[in-house]
Amino acid sequence: MVDWLVVGLGNPGAQYARTRHNVGFEIADVLAARWGLPNPKAKYRGLLTEGTTGPGGATVAILKPQTYMNDVGESVSPARGALKVALDHVLVLHDEIDLPFGEIRVRIGGGLAGHNGLKSLKAELGSADFARVRVGVGRPPTTDPDRVAAYVLGRFREPREEVALLVQDAADAAERVVHDGIAGA
Repeated sequence: MVDWLVVGLGNPGAQYARTRHNVGFEIADVLAARWGLPNPKAKYRGLLTEGTTGPGGATVAILKPQTYMNDVGESVSPARGALKVALDHVLVLHDEIDLPFGEIRVRIGGGLAGHNGLKSLKAELGSADFARVRVGVGRPPTTDPDRVAAYVLGRFREPREEVALLVQDAADAAERVVHDGIAGA
């Protein structure tokens, strides 16, 4: 059993590395390194690492589903069940096109904003009332679904230093949730 199941959303494969849709994977990697967690192992159709956030800290599991984004719930739901984590202690790290680049918001529940990963999570977990760190990646100047998909699956156009700072800031927000709860973040 763990206190928190932290889930970084992304797509597996090198072709998706450093894309907007994979920012959750990057944040998960920063947290795992920050907390000194062991190398992840293949489990629950994902990569899972477990440990504590430090001496006397929370017990955490970090999961990076290795399904594609549309099916992440098929990885997260079994992990949540096996680890016996309450739904409000599942913390999902994800990209959010409805927030400007660089903006970070934390909340429990809310709408799905057309995000296929969130839709899959709601379907498999039975509710959207999980905790979230929403990471603003900006929106393309269109609502065309194909162009929006190409945008989120594309690499950041912002300077790499700004993206790295965004990832660090989002990791800070996630760490505050784990240590202090949603209200403290």
